[in-house]
Order: sequence, then structure tokens, then C-alpha cells
Amino acid sequence: MERAVLLLSLLSLGVSSQPITDGQRLFSIAVSRVQHLHLLAQRLFSDFESSLQTEEQRQLNKIFLQDFCNSDYIISPIDKHETQRSSVLKLLSISYRLVESWEFPSRSLSGGSAPRNQISPKLSELKTGILLLIKASEDGAELFPDSSALQLPPYGNYYQSLSADESLRRTYELLACFKKDMHKVETYLTVAKCRLSPEANCTL
Repeated sequence: MERAVLLLSLLSLGVSSQPITDGQRLFSIAVSRVQHLHLLAQRLFSDFESSLQTEEQRQLNKIFLQDFCNSDYIISPIDKHETQRSSVLKLLSISYRLVESWEFPSRSLSGGSAPRNQISPKLSELKTGILLLIKASEDGAELFPDSSALQLPPYGNYYQSLSADESLRRTYELLACFKKDMHKVETYLTVAKCRLSPEANCTL
């Protein structure tokens, strides 16, 4: 009797569920990885803010609102409507460039704790996964003919010796921008993944 119930359960599962394609599996892994990075970025930024004095927070937040992230040079959708209208390949290529833009700056975020030391290797894994998705798409090979892609220069003061105040500002800026960019990548990859399921509602 138990074997019959098990067999019926398996048959029911096979009828009701759609087979998972390699593309869907790759997308699921990429989304999972960027979600981990986004949560890590939120945690690191929150911990850093908590270590600041109230006036320091106010001044740094004021400065950051007037400043730009290094990755702002990467053209990306300006709102959720443009994101939803963008092609899967466009969302993937923007995500790739955003992740790649952190290849150098992420090094200064590493060290001091286990979570911080996860950043660079996790970014590298995510970058590789997105590149696989791009190359698997119809025009991906033309977009990235080889594994190398354009890299943005590191932040202007990355290699400079900084005063205590400048170092505090740079750390705040890096963490805030990292959180912002990982949120973008998570959004773009989630929408792109959703496109693989025609019946799914991909509304942001």
C-alpha cells in the first residue's frame, strides 16, 4: 500500500511540475549568490553605521547624497518600468559590469572578519555565473567574445594614504555603494530569471 501511495505521489509530481532547464538552474544559482551578497552588504553597512557617532552619520549621509558611486558610469535602467522593459541580455550585461566594477574596490572591504573575507570570492563566483548566462544567450558570444571585459578604474583615492576622516568617508562610501549596486544586480537578475517562466508575474 505504501509503495502505491509513493508511486502515485511521484506521478503526480511529474505531471504538475515543469522540468528545470540548465538556464533556469544557472539563474537560480546566480540569484541566490547575489541575494547573499546583498544581505551581506546590508549587514556590513548597518554595522558600520552603528559604530559611528550621530553627527558622523549625519555628515557622511549628507556627503554621500551629493556624491556618486563609481559604478554610476554604467548606464542602467532609471526605474522599475525601464527595468521590466529591458531585454534579458541587457539586464545580464549590466549586472556583469556592475559586479565587475567591484573587483578592485572589494579588496579594501575584505579583512577583519569572516563575512568581509567572503566578498571578493563571492563576487568572482557571481561574475563567472553571469558570464555563463550571457554566453548561453543568443547574442552573448558577440557581446563578450572572450572572458575579459571592460573594467572601470578603481575609486580615485583607492591607492592613496588617507587621513582618519578621509578613510572614514571612503569606507562609508564603499559600503553604501556596494549595498546599492548589489540591490541593483539582485533586481536585474530576478527579473531576467522570471522571464524564463512565461506564466510568471514579473512585476516589481
